[in-house]
Amino acid sequence: MVAPQALFLARRGQIVGLTLRHAVPAIFPWREAIEIGGLMSYGTSFPDVYRQVGIYVGRVLKGEKPGDLPIVRASKFELVINLQTAKTIGLDVPATLLASADEVIE
Repeated sequence: MVAPQALFLARRGQIVGLTLRHAVPAIFPWREAIEIGGLMSYGTSFPDVYRQVGIYVGRVLKGEKPGDLPIVRASKFELVINLQTAKTIGLDVPATLLASADEVIE
């Protein structure tokens, strides 16, 4: 499990490369790592988070005080699986996990 830290996000290419080279199954908190060859990710949906930020900005621009706005937690999480990477490292992904994924990259 790769921790959701800025350093790891910045070095995701190197981390993905190492996991592939050593055939280590890893789960990432960002879908961007899966798009470049990572095995799977489970984390917040950034488009949904950006939408929530837009709503907050709109409320502030309409005159609400930022300190009066409630704290909102992420409400949408997504599971993305890269089947090509699973095959590369010799891992069989259960059909039930594939069925629950939001996106499967083949």
